[in-house]
Amino acid sequence: MVLLVSLVFLLLITLIGVSAMENAVLQEKMAGSIKLRNQSFQAAEAALRIGESAVRRPGFSLDRCTTTMACAPPAEALTVFAPGLNPSSGVTWIAVSGGLYAVQNVAETADPVNIPPPLKGEPPMTWTLYRITGVGIQGSSRTVLESVYAAERRIMWRQIR
Repeated sequence: MVLLVSLVFLLLITLIGVSAMENAVLQEKMAGSIKLRNQSFQAAEAALRIGESAVRRPGFSLDRCTTTMACAPPAEALTVFAPGLNPSSGVTWIAVSGGLYAVQNVAETADPVNIPPPLKGEPPMTWTLYRITGVGIQGSSRTVLESVYAAERRIMWRQIR
């Protein structure tokens, strides 16, 4: 009888041990997934900032998109893996460490939101709006971030006295 009871207890302890191991393995997988997600987010954020700094460089210019499809957010951001021109959207993807970015010239405006107008006596400005799409790829995780950057352009003018 003692042998039978001890075997039952041994079986219960074994089941508890196996369950604990499965739980530990599951938690390890979840932690790895969270790590990859955070790394892909950081890579997408870095790609976005690199794209914004490219737009900020003196002399940067990019032709304005001409069709609604070309001005739309690039759908291939969910599948792109390599740099180069995408023929369907017309977007050129540029590789950076851990991901890619693309820039689109989507519009020009004289009155962007949340940007104060020029002071009296200053030349008027136009703003070119660029959509920057950053893609971070880490393992099986992909993060896509977008920002709209307003680049200032002073209009050449002469004040009449």
